[in-house]
Amino acid sequence: MRLLDHDGLTAKGVKPESKTQRWRLIKVGAFPKPVKCGARNCWLESEIDNWIAERVAERDGREAGA
Repeated sequence: MRLLDHDGLTAKGVKPESKTQRWRLIKVGAFPKPVKCGARNCWLESEIDNWIAERVAERDGREAGA
């Protein structure tokens, strides 16, 4: 299991307009919730990969994993 911080998200190409926008997406359930890593927030890489796959599936008009 690998964790990503904000820089790790950016390295994966996950770049919302701002960190504030990312928190808005989390609040409405449109982005994976973080886990605490000491004082920082981190995300499970597998959840981010699934989130990206869902965006690609939406773009292509199909279900993720299909």
